[in-house]
Amino acid sequence: MEQEYEYVVRAVRAEEWPQVRELRLAALRDPAAPVAFLDTYEDAAAKPDWFWQRRAASGSAHGLRARQFVAEGPHGVWAGSVTVLIEEAGSDDVHGGVIEQRQAHLVGVFVRPEHRGSGAADALFEAAVGWAWSLEGLDRVRLYVHEANPRAQAFYRRFGFVRSGGAVPVPGDPSSREFELVLKRP
Repeated sequence: MEQEYEYVVRAVRAEEWPQVRELRLAALRDPAAPVAFLDTYEDAAAKPDWFWQRRAASGSAHGLRARQFVAEGPHGVWAGSVTVLIEEAGSDDVHGGVIEQRQAHLVGVFVRPEHRGSGAADALFEAAVGWAWSLEGLDRVRLYVHEANPRAQAFYRRFGFVRSGGAVPVPGDPSSREFELVLKRP
């Protein structure tokens, strides 16, 4: 049985860009990365420092359109992360459509293998969804999950997400799909 930890979940700080970079690169080295992320380790590792600085700043507690949450485990180790993007009605969807309603979009979900099953993902999602519900006029949270990622699908279902009926082809692999899952405000 995996050990339960107490996690401190908080938004990243702009000056923590080296940790943001390290955690993202760790995520992209994970065996599940090809079905979990649209980025590759090689592309991310080649990005300059200013890219990571901007990414950390936009996801910090001062960000209004995005917030990256980290779960700090024992000794300050970053156990995992999730980013919340706020999508406005009428704006372009990342998959080529148009956003129909104001909503939150969870992306970049990752928990280090040694922290899986320990409560880190639950803590991250509670913080991310809680922040989304704190925003006025936002009644829907969504995410996409690859059809070949059953562990993630099971976690999202357990958290209350359900399939919307939408699916999109995976960029670079049109024979694979990602399902849209949604959670509506209780």
